[in-house]
Amino acid sequence: MIETIAPTATSPAPALKGGVGKRLNRAVRRNPLLSPSGMSEYVFSRLFRNLVYAQIWEDPDVDMAALRIEPGNSIVTIASGGCNALSYLVADPARIEAVDLNPAHVAFNRLKFAAAAHLPDYETFYRFYGQGDDKRNLDAYRLYLRPHLDEETRDYWESRTVTGRRRISIFHRRLYRHGLLGGFIGLGHKMARLYGADPRDLLQARTIEDQKRFFDETLAPLFEKRLIRWATTRKTSLFGLGIPPQQYEALSGAGSDMATILRQRVEKLACGFPLSENYFAWQAFGRGYGSGELAPLPPYLSRQNFEAVRSRASRISITNTSLTEFLAAKAPQSVDRFILLDAQDWMTDAQLNGLWTEITRTATPGARVVFRTAPAESLLPGRLDETLLGRWTYHEAESRALHDKDRSSIYGGFHLYEFKG
Repeated sequence: MIETIAPTATSPAPALKGGVGKRLNRAVRRNPLLSPSGMSEYVFSRLFRNLVYAQIWEDPDVDMAALRIEPGNSIVTIASGGCNALSYLVADPARIEAVDLNPAHVAFNRLKFAAAAHLPDYETFYRFYGQGDDKRNLDAYRLYLRPHLDEETRDYWESRTVTGRRRISIFHRRLYRHGLLGGFIGLGHKMARLYGADPRDLLQARTIEDQKRFFDETLAPLFEKRLIRWATTRKTSLFGLGIPPQQYEALSGAGSDMATILRQRVEKLACGFPLSENYFAWQAFGRGYGSGELAPLPPYLSRQNFEAVRSRASRISITNTSLTEFLAAKAPQSVDRFILLDAQDWMTDAQLNGLWTEITRTATPGARVVFRTAPAESLLPGRLDETLLGRWTYHEAESRALHDKDRSSIYGGFHLYEFKG
């Protein structure tokens, strides 16, 4: 049983490795190991123990519009890359408790939370997370961050990978090119260049019309190439996006082939929003954030929010556990806002009902829950116990409107539920 209140980023932490294999297996594996599906699940669960997301791929502005966070609120969220958890601090909640099954994400978040609290100024913080490509970041780590990290987090960042480099070195080696997703995006760029296309050229566009023209003429034809169409029929080819076998099956069962689905998602990412507003597009097509004072950034990383984030950084924590286990240890009616990311796409019906039993038990009257799904529709009807589901109001029209505003563009649906009490 985990503690009701998770430790802060600077206090002793639970073991990053303890029980992680069992928890990940419960989250991902459904089939016998020696079956084709079982082998895919095994490979994904192994990959998911390493850093997957150096940046989270859910739009925090959409989250905050849906959640309507109020001063004094208690928030529980899945962490992923931690950008959104820190960004919610801008709304002045009393407490943000993040959880994640991936021990690498836990170490990544503990470092990020410490950086928000202890780096001396905005320029140093931005150099660390906005650029992530400067050797001065290693000096900043030793001087300002290392003393505030628990022993296991220090060990994680100072240990060496199979390449012989210390993990902390990614902060001077183009941070956002690392992690499973960073590698996948890099592979996508290489494949595009094999066909004579350079995705970085999209960032030269000055108008939405220029962006659409580039997509139609340069990027869209790639999804018709035989090699790419073949690759997208393989579940393992999309593990780099953090898409587990169950989520792949949910997508492929939606009536379109995977290449067509990915083309639609990339089209929205490439030309659904002006480049001046969409840092997700810069990450996808430029493999990092844009440069200059006007470059779009996540809320936690913008200069105007730095002092608010730093002054409130002690309100945020992370625990290496599942969301259901974490909520099971909390008092009734103690959480105002829940952010589930796309975790439910991985779940069996039993796991889904177990999670929502704990959400309902711990929700305050009027509590709000947001999550995303690979297909467009909410996955709760028909799977969640009707009595349990009946205690929640689904804001369907608002959910669709907010989905249209989601700049990351990689999900099929965004969903907002409100507790009736």
